Amino acid sequence: MSLDNTWVSEAMDATGTAFALKGERVHEEQTPYQKIEIFKTETFGYLMTIDGCTMVSTRDNFLYHEMMSHPALNSHPYPETVVIVGGGDCGTLREVLKHTEVKSATQVEIDERVTRLSEQYFPELCDKNDDPRATLFFGDGIQWMKDVAPGSVDVIIIDSTDPVGPAEGLFGLKFYRDCIKALKPDGMLVQQSESPLLHLTLIQDMHAAMKEAGFAETTLLHFPQVIYPSGWWSGSIALKKAGGLIERLEHAESLDTQYYNRDMHRACFALPNFVKKALAG
Repeated sequence: MSLDNTWVSEAMDATGTAFALKGERVHEEQTPYQKIEIFKTETFGYLMTIDGCTMVSTRDNFLYHEMMSHPALNSHPYPETVVIVGGGDCGTLREVLKHTEVKSATQVEIDERVTRLSEQYFPELCDKNDDPRATLFFGDGIQWMKDVAPGSVDVIIIDSTDPVGPAEGLFGLKFYRDCIKALKPDGMLVQQSESPLLHLTLIQDMHAAMKEAGFAETTLLHFPQVIYPSGWWSGSIALKKAGGLIERLEHAESLDTQYYNRDMHRACFALPNFVKKALAG
């Protein structure tokens, strides 16, 4: 991440790409886990970066948060118990709690400062933090998943940073095995899986590891995300039991969303040919 006069830019050498917004830094701190910066931009509102990577902006966060929660929850027969690993900005938690069938939602975030800064700069994402169904737990998501009671979770959402640093272990075989143990028989895991255009090999590796861990099926969903590399992002879903995703959309239009609806639910699972080919093997 560089700050050149009034331009905030993130250059990604590995992909030969960059993203920039016009704005100025308003906060910077080094936590025990990572460097967090907040910028006030001209057109995207506030922008949070972690270790120089764009994480969340006021203007386009709804795309990611809605698509990391609603397609999965509306593809599960009864998502009563939800766990979010990461998700410290609380936007995914907010979307999950729009589902009245959810009885408990636990957010497991390693860095409490991400949440406290979000409460300050992105308060709209945190307006469900006091919901009686919500639990904010600050600690290691990998250890939490090892310790949780077996067969106690319906849906696990891995809302993490890129697979480096504190989040690296969330993309591994051992962690997926702990997730399977934690899930109920109809359980489901959904994990952010980067850009289909720039990170297809990573997506292939994730799906292979999920299957090696014991998940019966995997699939991909995709959506636009302007501030992330390529502007096109994805989530990978792994099912504990074979049988494919169900479609439970009777309440889709009552969720108070900006992007997600019935049509977007169906469209997000329609894959381009090059992605289909890659995931087929």
